[in-house]
Amino acid sequence: MRKEPMSKRRRASGIALAAALCCGLVIGVVGCSQSGQGGQDASGGSAAEQQAAESETRTFTDSAGRTVEVPAQIDRIAPAGHTATQVLLTMAPEKMVTLSQELSDDQAKYLGESYAELPVTGAAFGAKGDLNKEAVAASGTQILIDTGELKDNIAEDLDTLQEQLGIPVVMIETTMDTYADAYEMLGELLGMEERGRELSEYCKSAYEETTSVMAGIPDDERVRVAYLLGDKGTNTIAKNSYQGQVVDLVANNVADLGEVSGSGQGVEISMEQLALWNPELILFAEGSIYDTVGDDAAFADLDAVKNSAYYEVPTTPWNWLNSPPTVNQVLGMQWLPRLLYPDQYDDDLYETVAGYFKTFYGYDLSEAEFDEIAANAQPKA
Repeated sequence: MRKEPMSKRRRASGIALAAALCCGLVIGVVGCSQSGQGGQDASGGSAAEQQAAESETRTFTDSAGRTVEVPAQIDRIAPAGHTATQVLLTMAPEKMVTLSQELSDDQAKYLGESYAELPVTGAAFGAKGDLNKEAVAASGTQILIDTGELKDNIAEDLDTLQEQLGIPVVMIETTMDTYADAYEMLGELLGMEERGRELSEYCKSAYEETTSVMAGIPDDERVRVAYLLGDKGTNTIAKNSYQGQVVDLVANNVADLGEVSGSGQGVEISMEQLALWNPELILFAEGSIYDTVGDDAAFADLDAVKNSAYYEVPTTPWNWLNSPPTVNQVLGMQWLPRLLYPDQYDDDLYETVAGYFKTFYGYDLSEAEFDEIAANAQPKA
């Protein structure tokens, strides 16, 4: 369903060079003036007044326990990685000056075409660690924001990055049970308390509804689920992994493999192992074998396939369960239990999904759009 990235892209390297030549920037120096002609900034104030306002600072304590000196007024922000891109596009897209990765046409439709044209600067951490520090500096951002899991040595890594960039770098933890807190923190950081409270209350309500429903379903009555990926359907998102939080919350994830990598590519398994697990229901990621598994002899004896209890995880605007595991999980933890335990809910899935799109993206999702997005993600007739 997802389309290829937009072809008309302003390349980060080109922007970095042009802006650096224009503003005289080097790594560690961020201060390119945002003023227009005649010494006036976009809001009508003088450049001097704007610079004076931006010179004021305050302290902020991030999720890693670091006390960071940040601008008193923050108007230009950049994400440190892909999870932060998703979170910030829901919180303060109008303040963003870069993206960590390109938006596809499909994503831009729901998130806003103008944001798709922001320069792409990569991710500071993760497998690639390809953050373009020159482009970040040239963007004029006042702060770099990271979100996600609090990993070992994160505080030291953030301090190092902050020193390299010469601008504040903060970390906001985002896990299944901390999304509400995360948005409250972002509201405080960005001076957007009302917006932060709105998103916080949504996340809190969604999480409490889901955990309340699951509290009434004993562990031995929870659906035994396998979440499979890859062009052969033989990679799995393992139990207790950061990528598997939604499945673990609402189902019995059969892929109990002990300590595993948190990669969005999952862990490769054999068909023999999958047959031993014999899940009641299978979730397939986009790009896997959902379309052909019904005719695949290797899968034919699995109960989930024989009973047509297999589904494809929606991916608009991002995968609802993981890849990356971030605020999209708030939608996933509302969708998946409604698929697994429909008798526990008396509302309409379309209304639930449309409510999420409206609250997080300001987009009025039509029923036709919902039917397309969730075509393979609803109970089969």
